Amino acid sequence: MHIQIWSDIRCPFCYIGKRNFTAALEKFPHKDKVTVEWKSFELDPNIKTQTDISAIAHFMQSKGVDEASATEMFNRVTEMANSVGLNFKIGDIVTANSLNAHRLLQYAKTIQRADATKEALLKAHLEDGKNIDDIAFLVATAVALGMDKTTVEEIYTTDAFTYDVRQDEMEARNLGVNGVPFFVLDNKYGVSGAQPIAAFTEALESAWENHQKEALTIIPTEQGDSCDVDGNC
Repeated sequence: MHIQIWSDIRCPFCYIGKRNFTAALEKFPHKDKVTVEWKSFELDPNIKTQTDISAIAHFMQSKGVDEASATEMFNRVTEMANSVGLNFKIGDIVTANSLNAHRLLQYAKTIQRADATKEALLKAHLEDGKNIDDIAFLVATAVALGMDKTTVEEIYTTDAFTYDVRQDEMEARNLGVNGVPFFVLDNKYGVSGAQPIAAFTEALESAWENHQKEALTIIPTEQGDSCDVDGNC
């Protein structure tokens, strides 16, 4: 069963949702038959990286809310994160465009390191106060995850993997996704938001049950020649 997850590295609920989904999947009895694909989604493709403005100040400017309201919202999100073992440091978050980070994620998908890369980028942005638009930081992160330094550096001398990011975003639009995280199970079932573990568990069980019902059934017959994958006919 295949699961696709659209999320943005700048999204705190995406990290909380990832933590709860992972916990549910770890306890799922059929987890070895589940594949997970991380999909790119930019909440604000036009945001400019500004290392001299705090996340709260940027939120106040972009949403037109006062400091008290912004602080209250950020505190609520921080408490939610704490409840799943995450330590958000809202005051340290760097206002940064996430396209280059998504490009790294797209490359990581090609070498089966997407989940570790997604985790590292979310942690860097939301817990460690790193600039996820800084090329040197992205290269260092990739190397720490076992990627080839020269290969990753070459990505950022071109527009490599930008098309892949845009394709994911176009697919999201076609599905009607307008918020993240968004989970699509078995190409049939959508789950929106950072749901609790129990909700993800129920979704996995329901999707698996229907997945099994729709599996190909071989009708027994007495004859009918065929060739196998080893070339035996």
